Amino acid sequence: METFLPVATVYLLTMVIAVPLSARLGLGSVLGYLISGIVIGPVLGFAGNAHEMAELQHFAEFGVVMMMFLIGLELDPRTLWQMRHKLLGLAGMQILGTVALLAMVVMAFGQSWQVSLAMGMILSLSSTAIVLQTMSEKSLMQTAGGRSAFAVLLTQDIAVIPMIALMPLLAAHGAGGAGEQHPPGALHGLPGWGLALVTLGAVAMVILIGQYLVRPAFKYVNASHVSELDTALALLIVVGIASLMQAVGLSHALGTFLAGVVLAGSEFRHDLEGQIAPFKGLLLGLFFITVGAGMDVQTLIDRPVSILGMTVLLIAIKSLVLYGIARVTGLRGRDRTLFTLSLAQAGEFGFVLISFALTLAILPRALAQSMLLVIALSMLATPLLFMLSDWISRRLAEERADVPPDEIEEQQPIIIAGIGRFGQVVNRLVTMSGFQTTVLDNDLAVIQVMRRFGFKGYFGDPTRPEILRAAGIAKAQILVAAMDDPEANMRLIRHAREIKPEIVVIARAYDRVNVYQLYDAKVDHIVRETFDSSLRAGRYVLERAGLSEYEAAELERIYYQMDRTGLRNLAEVWKPGLPLESNAEYVARSRELNRQLENALMERFAHGPSAGPISVNEDDIPLYVERSRPGGR
Repeated sequence: METFLPVATVYLLTMVIAVPLSARLGLGSVLGYLISGIVIGPVLGFAGNAHEMAELQHFAEFGVVMMMFLIGLELDPRTLWQMRHKLLGLAGMQILGTVALLAMVVMAFGQSWQVSLAMGMILSLSSTAIVLQTMSEKSLMQTAGGRSAFAVLLTQDIAVIPMIALMPLLAAHGAGGAGEQHPPGALHGLPGWGLALVTLGAVAMVILIGQYLVRPAFKYVNASHVSELDTALALLIVVGIASLMQAVGLSHALGTFLAGVVLAGSEFRHDLEGQIAPFKGLLLGLFFITVGAGMDVQTLIDRPVSILGMTVLLIAIKSLVLYGIARVTGLRGRDRTLFTLSLAQAGEFGFVLISFALTLAILPRALAQSMLLVIALSMLATPLLFMLSDWISRRLAEERADVPPDEIEEQQPIIIAGIGRFGQVVNRLVTMSGFQTTVLDNDLAVIQVMRRFGFKGYFGDPTRPEILRAAGIAKAQILVAAMDDPEANMRLIRHAREIKPEIVVIARAYDRVNVYQLYDAKVDHIVRETFDSSLRAGRYVLERAGLSEYEAAELERIYYQMDRTGLRNLAEVWKPGLPLESNAEYVARSRELNRQLENALMERFAHGPSAGPISVNEDDIPLYVERSRPGGR
């Protein structure tokens, strides 16, 4: 204990200093942990001796166990069933294609098919932690490429389970050698098919425990109203199931993952997440630090060309498979590039599977050490892959800009600039009501798809004054600024006002700050893209909560009108470039308006639903906000 505590202090101190620095540099927390481990281990030699490292690793492994449990909690079986086509199609192709291609490459270097298959499975996985965090920071999750990447990562997390179950079948012909460890306890000496049967039996036991024992136990503990017992029970579930799997020589992560899936539909799911998450974050970080500290950097120094070459080869092979899948599934442009490069690295589960394969004596230790380095280096390269994706996307945008714009044959009184998910609805409503529009968009693929469905549109950048003039802005009566990019929308509006100051501008707003910017630009009508749909969802909630349809609709109407009026009030104190939370006057006025709105809603039916409707002076409702009625799109 006297030597363990100083080593643990060094690990925690390094974690506190290095990880925030890594996050600020845009490298992400996982890479920060890995770099921290490399610094205190191979570089400075502060990682402690082998015994102290083993003690820390025992704690750190529970971080992976808890991560698997929390991932399982997020995977509601009904949600998985709804996503089955994308998971089995897109993600299934990625896993099977990558495993097959990597296995053939490993076999080409003289390894047995068992080792090659194991390496293919290990390296086919990508880094869920790094990719999702980076995409979230870059606001890429809602793109087609981001959603496709998420589906693949989700399937990979699930695929870890059959991979762990398949590993014992490869153990009978593994290449670890006599000196390696073998499965402990009751599994020692069993043939591969016997190990697989025991694995399936343990899985069935975990499912039964999660279905029939955990829920009654939670109800019993909850009845005591002692909050710390909830934490104790959550830890008992994870540690107990991990101990059960250890007793039969199986992976801790396998059991806890399945337990999480079983409990995903439980009423105690969110409570379990809240109790486990803090322990998971700390111990998982410690796990990555121990991985970094235990790396054989000397191997990289001795064989830099081969290790770096294997890393580049791994990224190239995975990119090739991902690019082919992206083409087959119809991803285009930036989405295809993002999907291809964001998943081209190996992942954190590779560390877990390599450790498991070493325990089963499947992999030679020298090969395992080299692959640990390759996985870590590919993860370290992830920020560079995202930078490469951004660079390629910009080049593709420049190439599209080189395509000459269409010659605009007709000039209509209504111009719609931007035909994405927002502009499409506007255009369909207007044209099907008998009015003619001129549609502009700078995405050639979108215009081509639009034409296939019988709608007329022109390729060209609406933010360029010459394109606006060609579209007839000087004669047009109405301009709908519906571009996806708020900055491009603002440029479009400024150019339109310069050419024809009196034109009526109806603009799409991304958020409240964008509303204030558009108000400052003297836009006639501003439509927040999700405002009406959010109001309608809120009305449904009120109806399901017990209010009548009339009461819910009346409350929606009051909120709608008072929020519109309040926006102008807030726009008057908004200051460009100053964050809203740093604007004291804005915060004070916002809080006052919120109190007024709450009072109006609470008092509406205080004397019963027979009271007449509250009237809001329409003179107080500015032109710059929505004029559509609640419930419309």
